[in-house]
Amino acid sequence: MTSLWSSHRLRGLSLAVLTVAFGLHPLKAAEADHPSHSFMAFGSETRLIDGTGHTLWTYPASTRDGYVLPNGRLLLALSKSDSHPHGAVALVGRIAGGGFTNYFTWEGTQSEVNTAQLLPNGNIVTTEAGEHPRILELDPSGKIVAEVPIKCQNANHHMESRMTRKLANGNYLVPQLLDKVVREYSPKGEIVWEFKTPDEPAESWPFTAIRLDNGNTLINCTHGNHVLEVDSAGKVVWHLINADLPSPLLKDPCGAQRLPNGNTVITSYGAGDQKVKLLEVTSDKQIVWTYEEPKAGGIHEFQILSTDGLPLAWPPLK
Repeated sequence: MTSLWSSHRLRGLSLAVLTVAFGLHPLKAAEADHPSHSFMAFGSETRLIDGTGHTLWTYPASTRDGYVLPNGRLLLALSKSDSHPHGAVALVGRIAGGGFTNYFTWEGTQSEVNTAQLLPNGNIVTTEAGEHPRILELDPSGKIVAEVPIKCQNANHHMESRMTRKLANGNYLVPQLLDKVVREYSPKGEIVWEFKTPDEPAESWPFTAIRLDNGNTLINCTHGNHVLEVDSAGKVVWHLINADLPSPLLKDPCGAQRLPNGNTVITSYGAGDQKVKLLEVTSDKQIVWTYEEPKAGGIHEFQILSTDGLPLAWPPLK
């Protein structure tokens, strides 16, 4: 089954792959006077959106996390539902004109599944929330080949952990919501690094934690409505709050992505009727791009695929 996603070994997305698989077309520089991003949105609506804001394709299920792989297929963490009562991990392919092909499904065994990350060796990292919260690695046949317990509160399964990522050093980075801590676990389950999110603002629950190329960690604090970047010693070296913006656009910031140009894209999952669902800010906190739509539903996680029609390198920092 490895061949189903073997092209993930590419270091950058092929423009031809994006154009054929997703119908995305580059803009000429003269045609674009501001950034234009195509992206995949994950949440109650799972959909591909082009650089003009039009939905090109939808997947008929709610998702927690996901990636568009270099071969154009999608790795998804599915929300629990009647079809998947404990959540699931799925690999699907988009069919031109609508619909999808399912290549792989792994059914969760506890309360819910919150992570789906493809590794260079073809394994998948996922997490299960429940009585025994854990990080798992699955091989391409769905066999569990690694298991690491998550040390967290256990009274509220839904608020145990979110977007876990395996790091280049072999450890796992885990945002733990109600514990208000981001922890790095070794493959043996040892806590080798942690950052406690602030007591104020209240409910600064870490949702997304991204280990950046410089060793810093970017963290979204959901109900606290702020974004932090901390160094390896836990010192805050950059932060974004609503007071930094012309209007309070941060409303339950869940997903984030650091772009190659150093800018950060953030989703406001709780935006509701507020039109701005995604915003891109520079390191000096200037807004350079927003995605707006009138519908009330939020975007839980996302992946920016291209900027002005040019694909971003793989893997994305999200």
